[in-house]
This record gives sequence, C-alpha cells and structure tokens, in this order.
Amino acid sequence: MTEPSATASVEVAVDPGTAFEVFTAEIDQWWLRNPISFFDSGRVSAMRIEPGVGGRVLEVYTADDALELASITVWEPGVRLGYRSSVDDTETSVDFEPVAGGTRVTVVQSLVTDDGNAFYFWPRVIRWLPDWVGRRAAASGQPPREIERLSIALYYDDPAAAARWLHEVFAIDSWDTLPAEGENPMWIELHVGHVAVLLFKRTGPRPTAVDHNVWVYVDDLDAHFARVQAAGAKILTEIHSHGYRCYEAEDLEGRPWTFAQARPTMG
Repeated sequence: MTEPSATASVEVAVDPGTAFEVFTAEIDQWWLRNPISFFDSGRVSAMRIEPGVGGRVLEVYTADDALELASITVWEPGVRLGYRSSVDDTETSVDFEPVAGGTRVTVVQSLVTDDGNAFYFWPRVIRWLPDWVGRRAAASGQPPREIERLSIALYYDDPAAAARWLHEVFAIDSWDTLPAEGENPMWIELHVGHVAVLLFKRTGPRPTAVDHNVWVYVDDLDAHFARVQAAGAKILTEIHSHGYRCYEAEDLEGRPWTFAQARPTMG
C-alpha cells in the first residue's frame, strides 16, 4: 500500500523571500541534471515553474514541447507554494519559515486518493537546494551543471557506507547529499568534476578477481596521498611516476582506485 504522505525539510542561508525566488525561478539551476531525475532525461532541456496560481511546473524539451508535471494552486511568495500533480495522485505544499540564519523549507507531498499513485521524490530532491544556495553567487550567469557523457557505476554490499567512506577517505564529493546512517537510497551519485560515480547495491556474489580500476585526477597528489594514508586505507602502490605521478589504494571493499596528479589546465 502506498504511504499517504512524505515530508522533508532543509535550511538555507537566505531570507524566506529569496528562498521562495530561488526555489521557483531558479529551479533549473538547482535541479540535478542526471539520468534519473526526469521523466524523459534523453530529451529534457530545462525545468521551469510558471509564476502565480494556475501556472505550471514543466519539464521542458523544446520551445513547443514540455511535460506538465503540476498546476500551481497556492502562490504566496516568501510563505508558501502549493501545486496539484499532473503525473500522479498527490498534492504538494512547500512552506518557507524564517529561522535563525535563514529559512527552513519544508515540503509535504500527500496522496489525494486512498489508492492513488505517488512518486515521493521530494525527500531526495529537496536536499539539492542548499548546495545551489551556497554557490549561486559564484555561479551567477553560468549555465546549469551537466554531467559528462561518461558515468561510472560501482556495486557495493552497502552503497551508503561506501559513499560515506569514499567521501571521508578519498575525498570524492557529491552534488547531492550523502546518505546518513540508516538511510539506504536506491542509488547514490558521487561526482569527480562533472563525471558521475553511481553507487548501487550488489545483487550477486562479489567477483573473485577485480577486472577494472577507477582513475581520479586530483589537484594536489601529495596532500591526497597523506589524507588517504592517515585514514588507514590500504595503499597498493605509493606515489610513483611514469610520465605522470600517481598512486593506488583500495576502497573498503577491496576495489583498486588510482589517483593521479591533475594538470593545471584540467577543469
């Protein structure tokens, strides 16, 4: 049976009026452009919220083609946004509450029929908002971030634990929010530059032999090596040079990673 509702909150370091403006007018900047954040990721070009009651939430494909995701029912800038979904049987309310240091943004997505269909994506998606608020000044005027055409998928017994370990030990970041203890999302997305590293749960036995290696270029190889060594990760080869400087280390499930010195011209 589908749960009747889903609720999630984040805090952002701007006032409620700005938070509302960011949430609505800048949704195309903070909505992650990855393969599984859209109904048709192969065609999507933008996300858009049309202002005012009667406006629409749109997944835009071309100037003349878009998927209506919802219709706006409440438009109170700095206070509340409400809409009725066009793709499932839910209503969503987004409240903007002033708190010390900024605004608490709370999303409640609720079923409107007893046996309806619900895509409860907001508990994950709302976590993308604080990252954009934190970097929007520096990113002003720049196009939304896009992942590269190549992504890497890795399979772990415990993907959430692996994500935290890779972040803490190997300093692999994420545009998303890393899962906390007890959270087990269907997928986890880390990022090296604009390349996505997707973590999934292993469904079969571990391979008896490793047949691949992940390469990551870092700005300061010596500092990165010191960090990984201090964290207790198994070092397979120390820093060495073959026209490039690199070293190899194992992650928490024995998979080898190679870290190499980035060129100054690398983005």
